[in-house]
Amino acid sequence: MEARIQKMRNIGISAHIDSGKTTLSERILFYCQRIHAIHEVRGKDGVGATMDSMELERERGITIQSASTNVTWKDHVINVIDTPGHVDFTIEVERALRVLDGAILVLDSVGGVQSQTLTVNRQLGRYNVPFIAFVNKCDRTGANPVRVRDQIEEKLGHNAVLLQLPIGLEDKFVGVVDLISMKAQYYEGDFGEIIRETEIPAELAQQAEQYRETLLDAASMFSDELAEAYLEGEVQPQQVIDAVRAGTLSRQLVPVYMGSAYKNKGVQALLDGVVRYLPNPAELTYTALDLNNDEEPVDLTPESTAPTVALAFKLEEGQYGQLTYMRVYQGSIKKGMELYNSRARKKVKIGRLIRMHADTTTDINEAPAGDIVAIFGIDCASGDTFVDPSLNYSMTSMYVPNPVISLAVKAKDKSAEDNMGKALNRFTKEDPTFRSFVDPESNETIIQGMGELHLEVYIERMKREYRADVETGMPQVAYREAISARAEFDYTHKKQTGGSGQFARVAGFIEPLDEGDYEFVDSIKGGVIPNEYIPSCDKGFRTAMQKGTVIGFPIVGVRVAINDGATHPVDSSDMAFQAAALGAFRQTYAKTKPVILEPIMKVSVEGPTEYQGSIFGSLNQRRGIILASSEDGSFSTVEAEVPLSEMFGYATVLRSLSQGKAEFSMEFLKYGRVPQSVAEELIKKYQESKNKESK
Repeated sequence: MEARIQKMRNIGISAHIDSGKTTLSERILFYCQRIHAIHEVRGKDGVGATMDSMELERERGITIQSASTNVTWKDHVINVIDTPGHVDFTIEVERALRVLDGAILVLDSVGGVQSQTLTVNRQLGRYNVPFIAFVNKCDRTGANPVRVRDQIEEKLGHNAVLLQLPIGLEDKFVGVVDLISMKAQYYEGDFGEIIRETEIPAELAQQAEQYRETLLDAASMFSDELAEAYLEGEVQPQQVIDAVRAGTLSRQLVPVYMGSAYKNKGVQALLDGVVRYLPNPAELTYTALDLNNDEEPVDLTPESTAPTVALAFKLEEGQYGQLTYMRVYQGSIKKGMELYNSRARKKVKIGRLIRMHADTTTDINEAPAGDIVAIFGIDCASGDTFVDPSLNYSMTSMYVPNPVISLAVKAKDKSAEDNMGKALNRFTKEDPTFRSFVDPESNETIIQGMGELHLEVYIERMKREYRADVETGMPQVAYREAISARAEFDYTHKKQTGGSGQFARVAGFIEPLDEGDYEFVDSIKGGVIPNEYIPSCDKGFRTAMQKGTVIGFPIVGVRVAINDGATHPVDSSDMAFQAAALGAFRQTYAKTKPVILEPIMKVSVEGPTEYQGSIFGSLNQRRGIILASSEDGSFSTVEAEVPLSEMFGYATVLRSLSQGKAEFSMEFLKYGRVPQSVAEELIKKYQESKNKESK
């Protein structure tokens, strides 16, 4: 293994919104001497946090786009990606975790495990990312890091172990006890840059011994050497570190650190934890698919001398054109070299190769295996694989959730229309969860996204970055139509207009499908429909499902089986059978008793327990079904299933009923059948819009 790669870490910082991720990132930059002055979130000092480089981020005090930087800590090179906490920008977390080797999960010492923490935990599991936990804000009233450790175990299902204990809490929080070295650490100086190490305060000595025993018990499961030393009473600190590292890399142990990023306490110890316990790129196995060999999985070698394999995981529009973020899995990328885009099947030449620091860049000549860099001037899509021309590999794609909310946008004049088009082209290319299309019937431009805030941010960016003056219509929910009964069909498509005609007959049945959107069953016997026309039938049915006739939304949950048909020796064709399948479905659809489905969201509301009754009431009024509620001291969490259509404007309502002290997050859960009264209203609106168009 290359010595350089052993001292490389690629990490992400993830958490529930307002847990202090960006504040922590700012301190990491400061202690690694990447910046020389600390700035705060929301730009209170007129500057704003380094990693929140977008004007909107500084105004709102939230992270919207993941930001990348590169720091050095004790001769280790660390690529750091700060990710958003708001669920609307979950794709930023997905694509960061797709290319990272490890992560820091930040938790609020008061709030503990919150709704978005659960989402981030699922994402960490999806990509098998080892992580360490940092319990932040130990200076807050109500701080309890030990309780947060318990929640990591109970709510997230991880074997969490404390590596530190707090010295004081709330306004008396001054430092931590290191349970490996068994020393007290105090963070002093104007910015906590001076670490004073002393003996453990007498009042904490017994508690420290108890928690050290718990640590050694947990760590010894991952090291026979430590287990033996533990029994003999001769434990060395390095033995504990090695054992904790083994447990962390296998995702069977989560080391828990604590501190207060805002008060500059505990961050340096956390950085020590990053280099001690999180993996270097060579310690994880990454695979690609060999496109020349039936997508056979191939293990990649993190060596710079091997043929290059890299993944483009994020795109941005920069002042010099498209900026493409790359993770190099194998080989290296050099300025001027030629690579092959295995999706687009074309070669590209690497022009400018840069290292990112938030929104600033530094030109470099080479990026070795394991590194994360950016490239200017190549045309590609997010998720494209770039390889040495001698290979034809593709990396597996990341998980992209489907958008759940849509909005009609309209430019106010011709200039705004041109600019809006440019903005939409860029945004849809950069963000796979943001989509746009023109409705063929209404001719309206529709944008789709993960939530109101998601779309609101893109509308604002259109206005600011592209000077596109646009108006928006009401948010439109991504409804679906489905069938609820089986129906048979026997349909003949016949057309004669001089010359060769069209003829195709298809027969079979349509029935509800319990799981999945669509299934096509070929039960043709005796060749009554020749094999070459079977895919044509499938294509025709798929086309019919793109738009239902009840409210004009796509149809899901359908199994179509064909078991009979007929052809004509001259007039049958691919187009004829597509038309026959399309006609058969449309003729039969009404007999299947179609129903309307709506997206149901899993909503999690958190706030002071005194408002729990009001929160219950507000969710019930929105056709919500309460799934669970829990109390943790003066703080409570309510989880419910609520139709997306009922959640518009809920942020304002919640702010009002809780005096701004409660917050909520939501994610798509499933599709559910709408009540009859809602269905009737939707059908009425659809018919009115069709009548208006026909006039």
